[in-house]
Amino acid sequence: MKELDLLAVKENLDTVTGFVDSELEQLGCSVKVRTQISIAVEEIFVNIASYAYDPETGPATVRTEIVNDPLSVVISFIDNGMPYDPLARPDPDVTLPLRERSIGGLGIFMVKQTMDDVVYNYKDGQNILTIRKQLE
Repeated sequence: MKELDLLAVKENLDTVTGFVDSELEQLGCSVKVRTQISIAVEEIFVNIASYAYDPETGPATVRTEIVNDPLSVVISFIDNGMPYDPLARPDPDVTLPLRERSIGGLGIFMVKQTMDDVVYNYKDGQNILTIRKQLE
């Protein structure tokens, strides 16, 4: 398991994606899976940076772990911000025309569609959002 602790600000997005990408490169992960994971990481981290401590800033931890059987990467995002379960919102109705859709929720919907597992927990004053993606 590897861990990255940093300030939850949008300016640190490149550091976060670089941290995760370096793990995936070492595993020889396919471009398709790396792209899906990269989009999910960006969506989740930017949401934390934008909303977890609003209007202040605070710390975030990104943890990566490789598990076997099946070979998968597990990435956890941890913050001490306001409790918020992004999975509690209903999925947007993507069959509606754009003009009729509600604003928001599409990013986490994409994460749920592309990852094999997405779990939220609030424990000891921390939001913990964990994604898992099987590697090809």
